[in-house]
Amino acid sequence: MRIRPCIDIHNGRVKQIVGSTLKDQGDRSMGTAVENFVADRDASYYASVYRDMDLRGGHIILLNSVREEAYKKDMEQAMGALAAFPGGMQIGGGITPETAGTFLDAGASHVIVTSYVFSDGKLSERALSEMIRAAGRERIVLDLSCRKRIDGKYVVVTDRWQKFTDLEIKKDVLDRLSGCCDEFLIHAADVEGKRSGIEETLVSLLGEWEQMSGFPITYAGGVRSLSDLKLIGKLSGGRMDVTVGSALTLFGGNLTLEDLAEAADKI
Repeated sequence: MRIRPCIDIHNGRVKQIVGSTLKDQGDRSMGTAVENFVADRDASYYASVYRDMDLRGGHIILLNSVREEAYKKDMEQAMGALAAFPGGMQIGGGITPETAGTFLDAGASHVIVTSYVFSDGKLSERALSEMIRAAGRERIVLDLSCRKRIDGKYVVVTDRWQKFTDLEIKKDVLDRLSGCCDEFLIHAADVEGKRSGIEETLVSLLGEWEQMSGFPITYAGGVRSLSDLKLIGKLSGGRMDVTVGSALTLFGGNLTLEDLAEAADKI
């Protein structure tokens, strides 16, 4: 198990947000996004912390829509972080075949893709093929972040986790899509940013598949204690990597990155 660090950028600032409350700036139907933490430091500072600890494979996420003016500010912050830790971090948020090369050339190890490869709630094989041609399968992370539907199934969500697709997280889907990318990033969107504990059923599902397949998955969502880390390790045979955001002391929480990294090394 490894700790995969994160840098979430919104309106040009590093933040920790309750993921399920995020929306486009023009959409006022759901109120204001709940912010757990707003940083005074630039994204490059956090990237340098991760670099100095040699914590590779974390992700930078641009939370504004590409249609929003604030996306340009997010881009500036992201480019600074990539420059501070070249080759050490992945990047996602509005990535397309046309922009993937820009981020990779700027120092991203991988591009993270979600919404671009979905259309009208369905996975677009054409769009996925375009992304593979543009970036290369070995430099793509497929973001399959999901929410629990009323029937209890975990289903991929797009557009800042507000729109349900028809793609269920299950063995045959993971088997098929693992041939299209280098790894999966999966946020449990219902608990993301809430520090309320992990989605144990989802982690169990993912952990069982990962033990069988050996394919890398990074789980994020709800981690609040070292015991959550141990539970993820137990349910995945120690294989699944973990992202911790709002619970970090770096972002106003109670867990130090050093303690998390040390605990993960022992799992």
